Amino acid sequence: LAAGVGKRMRSALPKVLHALGGRPLLAHVLATVRTLEPRSICVVYADDAVRKSFPDPDLKWALQNPPNGTGDALAQALRVLESDGVTLVLFGADPLASAITLGKVIDCARAGALSLLTIELDDPTGYGRIVRDERGKVVSIAEEKDASTRQRAIREINTGVMAAPTDAFRRWLAKIDNKNSSGEYYLTDVIALKRDLAELERLYQRAQAGALLDAGVTLADPARIDVRGQLTCGSDVSIDVGCIFEGEVSLADNVVIGAHCVIRNVSVGGGTFVAPFSHIEDAAIGARCRVGPYARIRPGTLLGDEVHIGNFVEIKASAIGVRSKVNHLAYVGDATVGRDVNVGAGTITCNYDGANKHRTVIEDDVHIGSDTQLIAPVTVRQGATIGAGATISKEVPAGQLTISQNKQITIPGWKRPRKG
Repeated sequence: LAAGVGKRMRSALPKVLHALGGRPLLAHVLATVRTLEPRSICVVYADDAVRKSFPDPDLKWALQNPPNGTGDALAQALRVLESDGVTLVLFGADPLASAITLGKVIDCARAGALSLLTIELDDPTGYGRIVRDERGKVVSIAEEKDASTRQRAIREINTGVMAAPTDAFRRWLAKIDNKNSSGEYYLTDVIALKRDLAELERLYQRAQAGALLDAGVTLADPARIDVRGQLTCGSDVSIDVGCIFEGEVSLADNVVIGAHCVIRNVSVGGGTFVAPFSHIEDAAIGARCRVGPYARIRPGTLLGDEVHIGNFVEIKASAIGVRSKVNHLAYVGDATVGRDVNVGAGTITCNYDGANKHRTVIEDDVHIGSDTQLIAPVTVRQGATIGAGATISKEVPAGQLTISQNKQITIPGWKRPRKG
């Protein structure tokens, strides 16, 4: 049921499209439902924005216009669903029910009963109350606006999750009227008000943190992590406070993520340390690397094993070879960097001419002095050294020292100093 307008959210955006963990609420519900392998999935909607947001070919759609209560919403869905079997009813803005729990609700309904999922709350304000008789049998659900003082004291509430044989739902819906304070057709004579989205986000994130802890991940503070996609972790992974993971992120064994990092659609190889306040997006990080602090790795970047990317360094659409280092205050964009390269502080690849992007190629074993500007397209050949403060616009020959003062000069026969 995804036709609710979400008055409490005070937003023009349909309730089911508000984000939880970086995805619309309805996306979470659909993901859980698909694990149950249903014959059909029908989404009842009132706003075209909902349908346009989910072009999935496995979905059926039922328009409820005007929205006239959940009983009416289910009636619209039954027009497009198969007549036999069991129908499970869920709210599109309530994404936290697990597949295991929903499976139990369905199993109870297979016996021909109306199966309800209820919970007890310390503060049930705003929810429909489960009214039972002296034998404990559910006799009604009292929506708060219509409940008596005695009924409002009940702590057991209706979650809105229910299942029953489809033909039974059809019979029952024919008997529902709209004689209530809202003038709507309530599926169980009640609609519980939705929880605040911020509270729901915290519940969701705490569940994600709990799953990570169960998998052996070390979290500095389970209350201070946000997973807004799919986070997969190997063994002995450690995550500090304030980190945000979006999209598809995989952390291999022994990865350490420092505080306040934002990582989106990234794979990180084993033994890599990402220092605090680093932002990494749409990139692949090799094993045993060190990134940050305050590094920015932009889309299209590939770091080989044992690469060092230091503080206030930005890498964009570049491949950095094994054991190469870009440690301080540098920008490397649209570049191919070989193995065992050292890029000095303040170095910039000047990749944009005002109209087009151009590539810089730096071959293996190159040493680039601080404050160098590499004006692309340009190639620095294997084993070359560039003196500090150089502006390079022509190819740099292999194995020699190139400096730039008034003009670019190559010094024949120069030998790089070696550590004693």
